[in-house]
Amino acid sequence: MSDVSSPSAGARDASLVIASRESRLALWQAEHVRGRLLELDPRLQVRIHAMTTRGDQILDRTLSKVGGKGLFVKELENAMQQRTADLAVHSLKDVPMQLPEGFVLCAILEREDARDAWVSERAAHFSELPRGAVVGTSSLRREMQIRAVRPDLQVRPLRGNLDTRLRKLDEGQFDGIVLAAAGLLRLGLRERIRCLLDTEQMLPAPGQAALGLEIRSGEPELAQRLGALQHAPTALAALAERALARELGGSCSTPLGAHARWGLGGGALHLRAVLGMPDASQVLRTQVHAAVSHPEQAEELGRQAAQELRGQGAQALLERLQAA
Repeated sequence: MSDVSSPSAGARDASLVIASRESRLALWQAEHVRGRLLELDPRLQVRIHAMTTRGDQILDRTLSKVGGKGLFVKELENAMQQRTADLAVHSLKDVPMQLPEGFVLCAILEREDARDAWVSERAAHFSELPRGAVVGTSSLRREMQIRAVRPDLQVRPLRGNLDTRLRKLDEGQFDGIVLAAAGLLRLGLRERIRCLLDTEQMLPAPGQAALGLEIRSGEPELAQRLGALQHAPTALAALAERALARELGGSCSTPLGAHARWGLGGGALHLRAVLGMPDASQVLRTQVHAAVSHPEQAEELGRQAAQELRGQGAQALLERLQAA
């Protein structure tokens, strides 16, 4: 366990332990939450309990083949269950749509740029690559949307933390890679971004670029303390995206993109979604909007988008995916 707190002598206020993955980005996220908590209460003692998860250890297979994104979360939940940690900080896109019994998301923090980023020294955009060029991504969602534009490219799996992925690109294993822009921006790596991929062409994952705080259920005082970090516009948008994915049974093996944005002046939430086969042989798209001010309305918007996709044949597509 790494203790990164520096409580003042004699501080008698509450203490918290944050469970985090050991990657540089995950630790940045935990430090960010720690800093926000100390802004609210400088007397609070906060430590970070860093650990390696199964998702970090298995790098030779895609997530869809080894248990999904829950591999990044399970060890952190075990630490909370054993009471060696009080909360976990997650990239919300990595959090399964259904949490295990005994755990809740108590806060969703303000979103970074939700777009994906194109990183390459060989082309300003993947559309400019020569035929047969190799693009790296760990995401079936990204693969599907790349193939919809450039079916002639080779899309190969790219696993590992952000630094590992950049190293593999620099070693020449790929002509370009696609990463979440938020991670690069949070680690001060803006210069690595060749271009940001517009959501009209590349919809992000549900919850992308937002941070979620998970705690044990039945702890109202902790939930209230952490709830002060909630960013309501982000939370409502993310709830709509996650409700869509939940309705469709979305997981890392589902090529599903979703992005909710607020209209000018707020009030109306616009949710766009894409679902398809990884090879882009079938791609379904929809867009819905509604006035949203409460979580129930946000989730209803997500369910509406799911119904729109089902009306286009999403159920048969999902069955094809399960059989593949």
